[in-house]
Amino acid sequence: MTPEQLQFDRENIWHPYTSMTNPTPCLPVTSTQGVYLHLSTGEKLIDGMASWWSSIHGYGHPLLNKAAHQQIDTMSHVMFGGLTHEPAIELAKKLTAITPEGLDKVFLSDSGSVAVEVAIKMAFQYWISKGLSEKNRLLTVRNGYHGDTFAAMAVCDPVNGMHDMFSDVLAKHYFAPSPKTKFDQQWDPQDISQLAELLSKHHQHIAALILEPIVQGAGGMRFYSPEYLTQAKRLCEEFNVLLIADEIATGFGRTGKMFACDHASISPDILCLGKALTGGYISLAATLTTTEIANTISDGGAGCFMHGPTFMGNPLACAVANASIDLLLASDWKSQVSSIEQQLKQGLEPARGLSNVADVRCLGAIGVIELKSPVDSVKIQEQFKQQGVWVRPFGKLVYIMPAYIMQPAIVQRLTAAMVEVVANH
Repeated sequence: MTPEQLQFDRENIWHPYTSMTNPTPCLPVTSTQGVYLHLSTGEKLIDGMASWWSSIHGYGHPLLNKAAHQQIDTMSHVMFGGLTHEPAIELAKKLTAITPEGLDKVFLSDSGSVAVEVAIKMAFQYWISKGLSEKNRLLTVRNGYHGDTFAAMAVCDPVNGMHDMFSDVLAKHYFAPSPKTKFDQQWDPQDISQLAELLSKHHQHIAALILEPIVQGAGGMRFYSPEYLTQAKRLCEEFNVLLIADEIATGFGRTGKMFACDHASISPDILCLGKALTGGYISLAATLTTTEIANTISDGGAGCFMHGPTFMGNPLACAVANASIDLLLASDWKSQVSSIEQQLKQGLEPARGLSNVADVRCLGAIGVIELKSPVDSVKIQEQFKQQGVWVRPFGKLVYIMPAYIMQPAIVQRLTAAMVEVVANH
């Protein structure tokens, strides 16, 4: 990559969450393999982020490469309106087989945020079709994150999230306090009381409760008790409110279960999937729901579900997703993720004693160091680069979500770098 290309990048390409007047430096990646990023400068970095949590099998896996090559030679894309194809059919079969019971209708889209938009629209159109159009608000919990499109932004944390500047133009919904009981703590029944109170008071106007099961991701990397999820599901049934589970970050084994909902043995009414769906190869997402919801919408006034992305059901993405799911199911992924969890706990434990650290927590293939004050992201990323690792912190959080294939010695290098950089930050 030439200096001229990098200069053009700085001056003309708008990267995620960056300023065009004071752009954050970007590292020039020329290739990837396994758990490594290869830079044009000749350096090789361990990727602790798995491409924003999606590359669960690592980069360049031969089975995923083969699936992509075979499909692109046959059909890279065809519109999904009025047409269908085998990769989408097989993917829907796989998803309905491995997701929580009762989710047997699959809507394919092209990104996680769109999957959330679809879920919200499903919930609203369901109640409209039942003649209850007054159920047009959502309930969620604080510290949540559901995406960057407008319906999704409206259910992100309105104060501590990334979208507070849009508060005057976003739809207004109900927010309960975020769960306080941690994943491994004894359940406090009072933890659910305010959610129950909001449902009791406003259920006539609430279409759905939307939350991230067990792990609140970009809103704070918080891990909460499965009992909260169990009780939330019970309350939704009691007050006739749908439950939307946003598993875009947690789906496909990240928390140690195939889906985070499995920690509580519950099945949501609507489920959102993305990120790891294709093993990080191509953008693809899915929103699953029940037959009852799908039939109610279909028999309503519109006679159909009113949504249809151009690249919905992209054959190339579906083919890679099929290969990724097959690869996951054929592997000993539970042992891999459990082993990574133990390595993360052991490797990050020394950070707990640092004066600038507020907390250290791990769950599945997720390791988090929470600092007492926000990090200087540019400075700390350069320090990580010098350690030979790629970690992208945000706010007070220095965290990793490695690929499941990462070997113990590599995990150890990654955690050691995190502890050293945090200690010197």
